[in-house]
Amino acid sequence: MRKVLFGICLIVYSLFGSTDVCARDVISFNSGWEFKKGPFGTEAMQVAQKWSGDWEKVEIPHTWNAKDMQVKEASFYEGDAYYRKKYMFPESMKGKRIFLRFEGVGSCAEVYINGYLAGTHKGAYSAFACEISGQVKFGQENEIIVKADNTARPDVIPVNHNLFGVYGGIYRPVWLVVTEPCSIVVTDYASPGVYVTQKNVSKRSAEVTVKVKLDNGSLTPVQSELENTIYDGQGKQVKTHRQSLLLTPQGTQTYSSTFKLNNPHLWQGREDPYLYKVVSRLWQDGKVIDEMVQPLGLRNYEIVAGKGFFLNGKKYPMYGVTRHQDWWGLGSALKNEHHDFDLATIMDLGATTVRFAHYQQSDYLYSRCDTLGLIIWAEIPFVNRVSGKEWENAHQQMRELVRQSFNHPSIYIWGTHNEVYHPHGYTASLTQSLHDLCKTEDPDRYTVSVNGYGHADHPVNQNTDVQGMNRYFGWYEKKIQDIEPWVEKLEKEYPWQKLMLTEYGADANIEHQTEYLGDALNWGKPFYPETFQTKTHEYQWSVISNHPYIIASYLWNTFDFAVPMWKRGGVPARNLKGLVTFDRKIKKDSYFWYKANWSKEPVLYLTQRRNVNREKKETTVTVYSNIGTPKVYLNGKELTGIRKGYTDVHYVFDKVTLESGKNILKATVSSGGKEYTDEIEWMYNGEMKREADFYENKKEHAGW
Repeated sequence: MRKVLFGICLIVYSLFGSTDVCARDVISFNSGWEFKKGPFGTEAMQVAQKWSGDWEKVEIPHTWNAKDMQVKEASFYEGDAYYRKKYMFPESMKGKRIFLRFEGVGSCAEVYINGYLAGTHKGAYSAFACEISGQVKFGQENEIIVKADNTARPDVIPVNHNLFGVYGGIYRPVWLVVTEPCSIVVTDYASPGVYVTQKNVSKRSAEVTVKVKLDNGSLTPVQSELENTIYDGQGKQVKTHRQSLLLTPQGTQTYSSTFKLNNPHLWQGREDPYLYKVVSRLWQDGKVIDEMVQPLGLRNYEIVAGKGFFLNGKKYPMYGVTRHQDWWGLGSALKNEHHDFDLATIMDLGATTVRFAHYQQSDYLYSRCDTLGLIIWAEIPFVNRVSGKEWENAHQQMRELVRQSFNHPSIYIWGTHNEVYHPHGYTASLTQSLHDLCKTEDPDRYTVSVNGYGHADHPVNQNTDVQGMNRYFGWYEKKIQDIEPWVEKLEKEYPWQKLMLTEYGADANIEHQTEYLGDALNWGKPFYPETFQTKTHEYQWSVISNHPYIIASYLWNTFDFAVPMWKRGGVPARNLKGLVTFDRKIKKDSYFWYKANWSKEPVLYLTQRRNVNREKKETTVTVYSNIGTPKVYLNGKELTGIRKGYTDVHYVFDKVTLESGKNILKATVSSGGKEYTDEIEWMYNGEMKREADFYENKKEHAGW
């Protein structure tokens, strides 16, 4: 059965009037696998072939770390594991070229066909393809064995599991790709083999160039024709170009077509993510023997220091979030429905831009961002530490990211490193080299590196187009309010700098609640109240939104995620900075703060609904509303003295006196002929009886 491999699209025959449109077969290769951990040693491959029992039947995507990397700090399996599959290649495939394309294997892979090594790959997050034509036996059973190893090693980024865990396994889909001897190249760093560039894009016109890489796997030149056609969103042909060529067997050959489109329909982010389609067809003897379909979103990105981000000539709000891919109980072995859920959450929040951190994520995810209008940042996993041995692999992964994701109009920037330092200039040199690689591969997009320190003249800075800085005021340093003088100082001293606030926020354990909040929290202690996270985001977003010098901001993180080397906030192996819990079931108060500020959907939300057992008789009530001034009732009596907080959606009632026992809070707003309500319940039982040690401990953590 033919399947769609994202960029390798099969066109429905009704669109082009032919049932014989595409000779390339892209076949799902995800079922019928067996799995086994170990053994170790140089003869592991030979041993794996002889194993007869104790193989576990699995479906791809699969990871062996779905549980152990999420439940206990520094206690998980990293090492060798094997996947085995039996497959009958039919006689009809003789004379074809056969490839296996892996979307992601954590983190180093070896692929064997009938005992012969067919390909290797280093890096957990990028795709790779290997040709297996020479090892296949047709008409009989073949054995495919994949060795996966997620051991941290100094020559493969990331070089450790410290900021996030590298889940082991074949955790993204596998595809069997079958082509004619002459085809659009499959093994150009597992790219689509088609590269679409755009220049001088405006409402009046746009220039588009389609570059196609072709490959002849036979021993003789073949007369062929290459056709590149642009279709609009309704499938109507806009432009086409056809050229004759003699395709020789000496390596990959590149051919280009250039188009000028008048009065194009532009890709306008979330407002109107309009997509054209570029179809590249290779013809021989009057038949299409190969075909690729790529998206084309015509847009112009521009970053202006001190002013902001511009989409198609107009300033565009960069409401940014970040996303780690792993899910509770699943790890990184996700299906499309999980990516869709995360994107729906991000869209519901009102975000306009996403930093997919800290590694290459699913191509399906990037494709969905094309259609949703999310503007995205894609990066490689050069994070946290250097070894001095990762230079080659960092370049490999950077090139893979750019080539595999080149045609996604949603991507505006390539990320080169995150919080990597070295006292002798190595990181700066490597970052500069990665920037140069990106500009060679793709001169039309921006590059960015990210620093965890707050000063622009740090030795690893200013080696990319954009300088990102991660700042956690009130959490890892200083006070919540120190974000504003920090921004103002940079704005004054470095007005030319293209600055982005690339991480900020605070952890929040929803089981931890308190009304007693200072302006800083001791993150090294185990008490991580949700209310402190809320306070941090309320204030810091108000500062960010008033400083266009911050071109884009990316809160950390949309979802809690696994950090297998940590035990913080009373939860092992967890980063709790998400706006949503790891299991995706509970949205924290901060989620609704951003939704009220960013989204066009109506929001009315009473905060501190999990802080049920109140510590103060006289307290504060906070409401988020983007549909007008709310009325709030306490036990049926309307509260007075409402004031605006940090932004126009922030409403606060001070000095609200609770009754003993149960207290019901109800907020209401009438808007657009509809009544909106929200209701929560608090309990107040006088001065709470606490153990003295816990009381003092809580006081210290909350910064009283």
